[in-house]
Amino acid sequence: MRLGGQRESSNVEDRRGDSGGLGGGGYRQAGMGRGIPLRGGSLVTIAVLIGIGYFVFGINPLQMLAMLTGGDSYTQSDSTQPSSPTSPSQTSTNGGASDAGKTFVAKVLGSTEDVWTDIFAASNRSYKPTPLVLFSGRIGSACGQANAASGPFYCPNDGKVYIDLAFYDELKSRFGAPGDFAQAYVIAHEVGHHVQDLIGVLPEFNRQRQSASRSEANEMSVRVELQADCYAGIWANKTDQKGMLEEGDIDEALNAATQIGDDTIQKRSQGYVVPDSFTHGTSAQRSAWFKRGYQSGDMKSCDTFSGNI
Repeated sequence: MRLGGQRESSNVEDRRGDSGGLGGGGYRQAGMGRGIPLRGGSLVTIAVLIGIGYFVFGINPLQMLAMLTGGDSYTQSDSTQPSSPTSPSQTSTNGGASDAGKTFVAKVLGSTEDVWTDIFAASNRSYKPTPLVLFSGRIGSACGQANAASGPFYCPNDGKVYIDLAFYDELKSRFGAPGDFAQAYVIAHEVGHHVQDLIGVLPEFNRQRQSASRSEANEMSVRVELQADCYAGIWANKTDQKGMLEEGDIDEALNAATQIGDDTIQKRSQGYVVPDSFTHGTSAQRSAWFKRGYQSGDMKSCDTFSGNI
């Protein structure tokens, strides 16, 4: 990925070395944070499509509600930049100038801000960037206590993305998904949840899941996750148009999406799959929805709440 000319976001909060803070509450309680796992939507369709209809198509929410009834957020939970950034485990933890991992993250986050600012502006809306919090080991968030083993996540309660850079080593060694663009995809996916938060998808998901059965909540969760993958694909499309992608970058992202599919993770960890327990989507679904967003570059193509997925 070519990040040499990309500005660094000023919205990176370096809390590595912080003792972790908030205490109590438990890690990402029901209705709270959403993230990459290391692990039909009848209930959600009406409200989510109202949000999609308003933001993407400009339809009045009351009119959309009448159309649908006339008839979430989320829980789990460089001067020149080299193609493969220094391993995060080898970088400093104080946010100094030599911290290549932080620089990489800041540039990728900056690229998401540029892309989504333009997309929102095209619909006469303002994009509010999400802060990204770097932590090491464990962290306190508005969604409760988190630890590195749970992977990156987005917390809608404070509107922030959280990541321990050691996850990138896991992504490469444990999940077989190396490459700087695979790492960038992880950030773009979490920012995709922030976009969902801004347009009302995540709040509605969390509201409706309170009265849903476990299987219904899991199905809704899968649809939310796949839309975030599709939004990550849109980001990839826009960065490609800016000449920032290199040969093999999209393959890296597709491989990462495949390696963190629910079925692949379950096969790896327990030797068999339990489809009713899926919360993020299968490998085929995750890679397909990322690819759909990349090929279209259009939010209208990311409606995961209608029909089969």
